Amino acid sequence: MSLARKKIRTSRSSSRGGRGGRLKTCDVVGNPLIAEKQTMPRQSDGGQVSKTVAKPRSPRRRPNLQNPNGWQSTSSNRTARTDASGRPTIKPNINQKHEHERQMHVGIDVSKGHLDVHVHETGDAFRVSNDDSGFEDLLGRLGSLELERVVMEATGGYEHAALAAMSIRGVPVAVVNPRTTRNFAKATNRLAKTDQVDAACLAEFAAVLRPRITALPDEEASELEFLMNRRRQLVEQLVSEKNRRTSPLVQRLAPNSRVKQSLERHIVWLEKEIAKFDDQIKQRIQSSPAWKQKDDLLQSVPGIGPTTSASLLAHMPELGQLDRKQIAALAGLAPYNFDSGQRTMPRHIRGGRASARTSLYMATVTAVTYNPIVRAFHKRLLAAGKAGQVALVACMRKLLTILNAVLRDQRPWTPVLNP
Repeated sequence: MSLARKKIRTSRSSSRGGRGGRLKTCDVVGNPLIAEKQTMPRQSDGGQVSKTVAKPRSPRRRPNLQNPNGWQSTSSNRTARTDASGRPTIKPNINQKHEHERQMHVGIDVSKGHLDVHVHETGDAFRVSNDDSGFEDLLGRLGSLELERVVMEATGGYEHAALAAMSIRGVPVAVVNPRTTRNFAKATNRLAKTDQVDAACLAEFAAVLRPRITALPDEEASELEFLMNRRRQLVEQLVSEKNRRTSPLVQRLAPNSRVKQSLERHIVWLEKEIAKFDDQIKQRIQSSPAWKQKDDLLQSVPGIGPTTSASLLAHMPELGQLDRKQIAALAGLAPYNFDSGQRTMPRHIRGGRASARTSLYMATVTAVTYNPIVRAFHKRLLAAGKAGQVALVACMRKLLTILNAVLRDQRPWTPVLNP
């Protein structure tokens, strides 16, 4: 900073004194620049600053957070632009298809009495009854759309009728796990939960993740599955009744008490019903050439009996069509990692089909005794220091891999073919 400027700043700071002090005149001698500046005529503001022409500004772009309550919908098919005054305008994007030509993704929330439907691209939402008349109304409304995928949750059987009605008409339907869609809703910050919100979440789930289309099972496969499910329910009741019969409270009762007589009658009836279902399941499998061939191949493996074979045919029709990793994950026998940074945690199995896994557990208990390959594998794991339950689960996965290879190759089991 020059000496003249320092003197001016010093004089200004020293001339302010008291309340409302004014800037006094500073006499600078011998500085031609300051003298010339003081004698220059004052110009107007227009001469000092040139006006700038206002230019239209594009609207501020914000990140798309996949939030249904956010400022911008994720299904928008329009591009933000500005007019001559700088205000944003909405114009359709000509690079995308028209409304009636786009592939639509639909979500359907299933309940016992009604179906809540939501179209992701258009935002249309409506409700129909969960019966034949509601299915006709649903198909009529969806008939005018070019559907890419319809997503429903597995709700314990309430979705079967709607799945059959739409699949027969050629509508691509995907039935997904409710746990997966619930995690998707949490990831998209959906805190509320209603039937309408769930339908919108399913529609967005269909558009973003595009789950695989669910094939409609044939009538024979569905009937076999129903028979096996009913047999499993009867077995669970039989186990409960036998546990009640051996409880200390019942043991103290008289032999001719009504409680003991009721338990005995119910146990006998359950055993007869289970035997009837076993005969019906056997007849159903023997009447189908494809099932009979698969049943013979499965029972050729030591440790697999008629009940386990029927359970696998009913609950795992994909057996023999997938590789060993996929079939293990489908049954819930694949160990998953749980590591983070420097921490390494034990692997755990999770998910999968519980009915098939339960049948494999009892079959593996027999296989570790009578199947030479599974028995040797089990002993090797125990010798390596594995826990008993860990070794048994590994043997379950080994046995499932053998069964998958037997059906894949269409050859009976032998230790040479399946080492």
